[in-house]
Amino acid sequence: MGHHNRHFAGDPHALSGAWSPPSSTANFCEEDYAVTRYLAEFANTLTNLAYVYFALRYMYGPGSRPFAPKSDSMSLSLLVLGISSFLFHASLRQTLQFADELAMLGLAWSLLQGTLTARQSPGNARFINISLAIIFPLFSAFYVWAGKIIYHATAFAIIMVLITLRGHYLFHWIKPEFPEAKGLKWRAQGLKALYMLLAGYFLWNIDLEYCAELRKLREWAGFPWALLFELHGWWHILTAISASQFMDVVREMQEELSSEKEE
Repeated sequence: MGHHNRHFAGDPHALSGAWSPPSSTANFCEEDYAVTRYLAEFANTLTNLAYVYFALRYMYGPGSRPFAPKSDSMSLSLLVLGISSFLFHASLRQTLQFADELAMLGLAWSLLQGTLTARQSPGNARFINISLAIIFPLFSAFYVWAGKIIYHATAFAIIMVLITLRGHYLFHWIKPEFPEAKGLKWRAQGLKALYMLLAGYFLWNIDLEYCAELRKLREWAGFPWALLFELHGWWHILTAISASQFMDVVREMQEELSSEKEE
């Protein structure tokens, strides 16, 4: 069950925060403004720094210069997601909820683009890029107009299925095959990324369905140990790692394809 069916508003400090009252349609299990009046959801806010970390790790990694970071659509979308989700969970404002959800789709879209254009002719790759560049803003406008989270959840699920199917095709069916050692490495890394994504989604739903029990457990554990049981925050961390792992696969695959063309 998605967070469009759960709303945990009405917490004791919900109206005393710096950004009160919450206006978002999504409000998660973490108690509002329980730690500080400046962050509506303390753990859910700070765990978004995982997205920022993995984005900057690539941008300022090998081959970059202090004032000239390297970047691509995947690293930029990861950075935008981290910032957008940080601001949303810090404020629980509806406008920033849209920013968070569209940034999440933007990240998925960038991963889809990387997998769909691999091993394509220049003409086909151009068609795919143009199509995705048109579909994404059109869907974004429709989603903001409709305001129903089920459309976002459905679109995200479809993109994840397409990425998985395309990855399976690239690693198991397409000819000529990738070098065996690299193919095995990428398949293992891709499966690891998928399992982390599924684990994060599982924890997210536990956080939704068993909120009352988790709040009792957090009260018993006390601060700061209670933060370990903020399971939506673990969704952020696990999906950040998952996205970073899959991005590495896509980048290495693109480098391999570039070297094939040069030969």
